[in-house]
Amino acid sequence: METRKDEIQYTREIINISFDSYIITNINGDIVDVNQSFCLITGLEREQLIDTSFFNYFTDFKEVKAVFEKLLLNESVTNSLHTIKQVGGFQTEVLLNGTVHRNELGGLQGEVIVVRAIAEQKWAIDLRNANKELAFQNSEKEKRAAELVIANKELVFQTGEKEKRAAELVIANKELVFLTEEKEKRSAELVIANKELVFLTEEKEKRAAELVIANYARSIIEASLDPLFTLTPDGKIMDINNASVRVTEVSREKMIGTNFINYFTEPNKAKEVYEQVFANGFVADYPLTIRDGKLTDVLFNGSVYKDEQGDILGIVVVARDITEQKRNERELTEAKIFAELATGISEEAKGKAELATRIATDAVKAKQQFLSNMSHEIRTPMNAIIGFTKVLLKTDLSSKQTEYLNAIKTSGDALIVLINDILDLAKVDAGKMTFEKAPFRLAASISSMVHLFETKIQEKNLEIVKEFDPNIPEVLVGDSVRLHQIILNLMSNAVKFTYKGKITISVKLISEDDKKVKIEFAIADTGIGILDSKMEKIFENFQQASSNTSRLFGGTGLGLAIVKQLVESQGGHIHVKSEIMEGSVFSFSLDFEKTTEKAEPETEYIEREQDMKGIKVLVVEDIALNQLLMKTLLDDFGFERDIAANGRLAIEKLENQAYDIILMDLQMPEMNGFEATEYIRKVMKSTIPIIALTADVTTVDLSKCMAVGMNDYIAKPVDEKLLYTKIITQVRKSSVIKFAAAEIVDIPQTAKLKHTDLSYLIKRTKSNPLLMLEMIQLYLEQTPPLVITMRRSLEQKDWNALQAAVHKLGPSFSIMGISKHFETMAHKVQEFASKLEQMDGISYMVLELEKVCLESCNELKEEYHRIKTKQQ
Repeated sequence: METRKDEIQYTREIINISFDSYIITNINGDIVDVNQSFCLITGLEREQLIDTSFFNYFTDFKEVKAVFEKLLLNESVTNSLHTIKQVGGFQTEVLLNGTVHRNELGGLQGEVIVVRAIAEQKWAIDLRNANKELAFQNSEKEKRAAELVIANKELVFQTGEKEKRAAELVIANKELVFLTEEKEKRSAELVIANKELVFLTEEKEKRAAELVIANYARSIIEASLDPLFTLTPDGKIMDINNASVRVTEVSREKMIGTNFINYFTEPNKAKEVYEQVFANGFVADYPLTIRDGKLTDVLFNGSVYKDEQGDILGIVVVARDITEQKRNERELTEAKIFAELATGISEEAKGKAELATRIATDAVKAKQQFLSNMSHEIRTPMNAIIGFTKVLLKTDLSSKQTEYLNAIKTSGDALIVLINDILDLAKVDAGKMTFEKAPFRLAASISSMVHLFETKIQEKNLEIVKEFDPNIPEVLVGDSVRLHQIILNLMSNAVKFTYKGKITISVKLISEDDKKVKIEFAIADTGIGILDSKMEKIFENFQQASSNTSRLFGGTGLGLAIVKQLVESQGGHIHVKSEIMEGSVFSFSLDFEKTTEKAEPETEYIEREQDMKGIKVLVVEDIALNQLLMKTLLDDFGFERDIAANGRLAIEKLENQAYDIILMDLQMPEMNGFEATEYIRKVMKSTIPIIALTADVTTVDLSKCMAVGMNDYIAKPVDEKLLYTKIITQVRKSSVIKFAAAEIVDIPQTAKLKHTDLSYLIKRTKSNPLLMLEMIQLYLEQTPPLVITMRRSLEQKDWNALQAAVHKLGPSFSIMGISKHFETMAHKVQEFASKLEQMDGISYMVLELEKVCLESCNELKEEYHRIKTKQQ
């Protein structure tokens, strides 16, 4: 509060020395403060002016009020001419300029009006008019002189008129004398007026220069982080800076005029400071302790300052806080002593260091375990809450019920976002944040993210603008999920803090070479803006732009911290520009690899085909609510399902029944999901697909899932669309792998073969059954391993291996009478793989080739048994 008063007093001193009048009003036009110049113009004291209407002091108060209202609307007003009424009836013409002033949050508080008297300008105009008048009189003088010449000539010729003309000449001469005297008088007045004008101009320039120098000096003084004092020769404080107030915790008003030595634990030593300065002209590195409640150690430097004649006016002393320096010196001394003592007990120190390392390692593990447990304990009940809310929202509900359920879902989603934010920060801190590299369509990704905010943007009546550089390649390689996370956080903030105007998302190509591109992303809004002092703070964990941001707008202060970590972890940089009540622009740049591949389509609800409704799913889950939720979802998918409450019961069911896929929870009693999966893979030797249901999405659990043999994972709360997609994908993969492992199960065939035609084989072997059996057996032995290689090569994007595997498959198609269409397809796969083209087409064609290989093997196996039986 004292500092604020100092600032107000300082500001008032500045405007009081101005020749111009300064008036500060509220939004109603009532005067809040004025400077001395306005008091002189009106003839009233400052106390008489405050709280009165500004308009009352003008003869044309209606016009002044109109100007005032125009300023409130942020319209420009420059040099508006008006007349001020003075005490005693005098009037002064003035030029009026002004601007609005606002509080820290941008709220309108009133106007600052500058009034400039134009008497000097009018005096200059009068002088110019006087000069014109003098010139006119000179012209008249010359004219009268000419008339006198004519008159003299007439006297020569008109003797009778001599007396009369003589009289006229006398009168003319008198007039000429009078005019000459007037001219000299006006000239003298003009000289005096010019001198006065020069004097006033010089005084004004001098005062302006003094004001600039004073402001500059004050700025330098206040910019110092060290306490600064100016003292009189007898040691009285004349002025201080804000750093002095901060260190001593005494206000400027209380310190000025008091004795300098009163603020130190050793007054006599403090007195020596300025005595040495007066004696020697300076003092350097003089240690003292300020008596400020916490005894701050300082180091003083000082020097005298003099007037133009060289007389000493006072001294300036600067104090440097050396408390931290002394503490460091003490710690260094203690460290040296400790090092000397530690020399004789190095082995013990080594043991302690190793123990400290183990403790630190255990602490990291404990932190990771805590995050894992927290994730599991919160996500597990949230899985049921959000899951059943979605199920209920599909039923017939009243509008109120729908409103309540949507509120539950929104709250649940918000909690999950918070959990994910905390876990992401933990991953970054632990150095375990990983970034995928996969093809994706950038334009489609941006559009889908913007689409998420359309409803909220429409509710707030905002405009959304998308600017996408057409030169950006259609498909890029990078981590689209993390990019989504960054942009969604920035878009969420833009929507949250913008009440009117628009939000612009811009995506520009910055640079490009043969292998990669650099893209700049920018999200601009016309919202409330951010103070300069808060720019760095907003990127810290749990920090927001102001203390009431969370209360007014919500949020935890994690979003921008995560954004900064995600951007910098990928080698990028994030920048922010902002103006209060104007808006903010957050921008960042990232590198992406180029590719000729085509991105896989966005995850959609796979059409529920009839042949997929027979899938049998084993759900391994210990919590009853989650069991019920999974039953509900799987029933809705049209799948068969069975439930096991832990890993041990799941193994018992697997030993007695066949399933297509397992959904495995991780944390369960008796036998957890990791132990059960390891047993299924190593002891039972089963390749059944296993999808982890995890409420802990930390890097530790996910890597462990893959290590024990799980095929995929899905985080709780479960997204039903994603669950359906992953089940279908894994079951389809499994059918190929089972076949490729030569565990071919007979499939009922019609009498007519679908894919194979042995006519060519019969012709080539000349109907030799033994040779036919040998050829068929060779096909059945070689094809499954090639299918495995083909599939794995596609998944690993090993195009050379894929090309080689398909090359070996192709020739056998013609021997076994498989359609020429599939042989042509095999050639296309080889061509695209060698040129890295049509990657979407390759995936489709490989699946088709797998299918024909599976079905042709079943057909040939049946033919093999038929021929062999006939030979017996």
